[in-house]
Amino acid sequence: MIGVHIIRDKTGFIWQVAIEGHAGFAERGRDIVCAAVSVTAYTAAGALEELAGIKNCYRAREGYMLISLPQNLTADQKQTAKIILETTAIGFKQIEFSYGDYISVLDEEV
Repeated sequence: MIGVHIIRDKTGFIWQVAIEGHAGFAERGRDIVCAAVSVTAYTAAGALEELAGIKNCYRAREGYMLISLPQNLTADQKQTAKIILETTAIGFKQIEFSYGDYISVLDEEV
């Protein structure tokens, strides 16, 4: 199962998204759940870099990705990141809605 952990602050702003595991929906290379999660995560990371100008905000390895925003964002970067990461959270929740046996999304305020 893939676990997605979304970390928000008390204002609801998403500072971190951690994705870990493998769906096990199908064999490697044919797993549409893994593919959907990967596309969603890498699109978010790329958009944060390209649209918000937040460089080096993610790291990835086999079966794991961590997107983590720095504290020193400008107001414009924070607003752009908010839109990107809220859209990303919706995407993960939509995948979970359809494939809940293979992905679990935890969205919490810390």
